[in-house]
Amino acid sequence: MTEPTTLVAAWKDAQAQLKSARIDSPAIDARLLLEAASGASRLDILTDPHRPLTADQQSTMAAYLERRLRREPVSRILGRKGFWKIMLNVTPDVLSPRPDTETLLDIAMLAFEPAQAFSVIDLGTGSGAILLAVLGDRPSAHGVGTDISSEALAVAKENAANLGLDGRATFLRTEWATGFGDASFDLVVSNPPYIPSDDIPGLDPEVRDHDPVLALDGGADGLQAYRDLAPEIARILKPGGTFAVEIGWDQGPAVKALFEAAGLDDVKIVKDLGDRHRVVTNGPDPRTTPIRQG
Repeated sequence: MTEPTTLVAAWKDAQAQLKSARIDSPAIDARLLLEAASGASRLDILTDPHRPLTADQQSTMAAYLERRLRREPVSRILGRKGFWKIMLNVTPDVLSPRPDTETLLDIAMLAFEPAQAFSVIDLGTGSGAILLAVLGDRPSAHGVGTDISSEALAVAKENAANLGLDGRATFLRTEWATGFGDASFDLVVSNPPYIPSDDIPGLDPEVRDHDPVLALDGGADGLQAYRDLAPEIARILKPGGTFAVEIGWDQGPAVKALFEAAGLDDVKIVKDLGDRHRVVTNGPDPRTTPIRQG
């Protein structure tokens, strides 16, 4: 029979095991798993730390912890991931959204006023993360997410419905912007695959083994998606519109050159909070422009 334990004891034990396994963010991962296994909130763990766990809760926590120790991401274990200000369902068919991608949102929030009406398209939308985060913060906006994966689009549609955004978000199976007219969108965003094919085997197990290869593989040099995207984004972007695409940390100059060659002006490289190149855009740089609250 399992010895009874408390919230704080379970949290500390999980932290210790994760730390020993050299897993990043052991305290945060342990807390998220414990919250899900016990039904407790972050506040409960702090204010009622000696609350006992039931045998079922302990068993669930042990199973979660075993999976995390095998390097399965917390988002895959729980089937959901927080991004920007929203919570998303994630499945093996979609990329698990990452905090670095929120740099795209910083740019979008600066480019469009809180009450402004505008159109946005998210190319290769996956879980719908970027599109739905934009629509959640800009209630007069409407948009489209495209993907070539029917399974990913099903996840995105479910997320839109769960967030009450399905009335302003449409999802379409197509390759990038195929089928859309010229000068159709005020904002174009994308987090395309940008990992060079030969680099994928060396990625962390959390990414290599659990994110879809389709969302990672950027071809031999990691730049194939941008070669395809640059002329398409230049074509569908309205005059005066904003585009923003996520990039790998060492791809800034090459991707910037591709978009300039496609005829886009004022193209710049924006860094993320980790001070690495993260986005190529013609929009405002969050580091030099105060973010509008909305």
